[in-house]
Amino acid sequence: MPEMPINLGPQVWLRDDATIKVMAALGEGAARFVGGCVRNTILGEDVGDIDIATTHTPGKVMAVLEGAGIKAVPTGIDHGTVTAVVDGKPFEITTLRKDVATDGRHADVAFGTSWEEDAARRDFTMNALYADADGTLYDPLGGYGDAKARVVKFIGDPVARIKEDYLRILRFFRFNAHYAQGDYDKAGLTACADNKDGIAGLSRERIQAELLKLLAAPRALDGLRSMAAAGVLVDVLPEASEFERFGKLVEIETTQLFACDPILRLGALLPSDAEMIGTLAKRLKLSNDARDRLLAMHTDATTIKSYLSIREVRKALYWMGAGLFKDRVMLLWAMDPKLNNAVQWRALLAMADSWQKPKFPLTGQDVMAARVPEGAEVGRVMREVEEWWVDADFIDDRLSLIERLKAVVQATVY
Repeated sequence: MPEMPINLGPQVWLRDDATIKVMAALGEGAARFVGGCVRNTILGEDVGDIDIATTHTPGKVMAVLEGAGIKAVPTGIDHGTVTAVVDGKPFEITTLRKDVATDGRHADVAFGTSWEEDAARRDFTMNALYADADGTLYDPLGGYGDAKARVVKFIGDPVARIKEDYLRILRFFRFNAHYAQGDYDKAGLTACADNKDGIAGLSRERIQAELLKLLAAPRALDGLRSMAAAGVLVDVLPEASEFERFGKLVEIETTQLFACDPILRLGALLPSDAEMIGTLAKRLKLSNDARDRLLAMHTDATTIKSYLSIREVRKALYWMGAGLFKDRVMLLWAMDPKLNNAVQWRALLAMADSWQKPKFPLTGQDVMAARVPEGAEVGRVMREVEEWWVDADFIDDRLSLIERLKAVVQATVY
């Protein structure tokens, strides 16, 4: 007696009106859900983007979508991808493909109509899972069993898959850090270690994107340690050294239900070496904001303790800004051996979230009215009075500020 087909069941994303509308436009039998939405449903994980594979050519996809009154955007039409947008919700639709040639970085593909060939060109078995519009699973390569067992396994020969695109080495560790339980697949791990030299040929942007995704994973520390043991980490992030702090930060984010912050996690992994951080940021082509944030969290010298008074917190927030203050708090919390200080650290974060920076009441005109000549000296005097005002806990008394201004001016010889 044949086995009953597996069905994903009444999933919210599957029964959504927008989803039904797109699949109806593509036509019965011509399209299947693929990749993350299918995989994550099987794993019981949250479903984000909904990707669809189709036997239609990209031009036909555009035509049937527009014919159904659905916005169609040719986001990657040369590679077979069209994005359908319904009620502001995007669906990435890609024509079935097969690899014609690969060079370790990119693949030349041809459009096809074979679900098996499309599955065979993917990286891991758990990513080669498809589902019809009604949720019926199509599993050409046995990925369902691997997904249920939470085993990340390359499709076919791991070495061949890696040589098609060396980024798959990083994806192997990232997917394990996100989804796996237990030991890594031995054949895949060995193939990654043996072919790690190919990473050098990848673009820095692709490495950066994959690395930050790995750092955001629930088992990121396991992923990094496995990369280190395989000799891969030194080719990707040789600066990584603070694994204990990194692990504690991940634990704090998880247990305290904080949103995962990949840049903060990267900062926790690095030593406080400004030159090293600058080199890393350049190599990985981090944004200027990310680079500056990493440098600030490692070079700021403001004294931060779990037991700061409210007045001290306000002073630190004024000069540092809430973002840097919170980064410093999180890194220091991750290094604090006293578990019972967690309540105090969390209170500091709460104060930062609710804090609104007061506006310094004096202006340059006030300073010049006190007979300070126009120029750099105005800024210096203002800064001195501002520091007094902050130390006085932002005193709301303009007369006191003017008196302080006069005192500063009288102590200065022009």
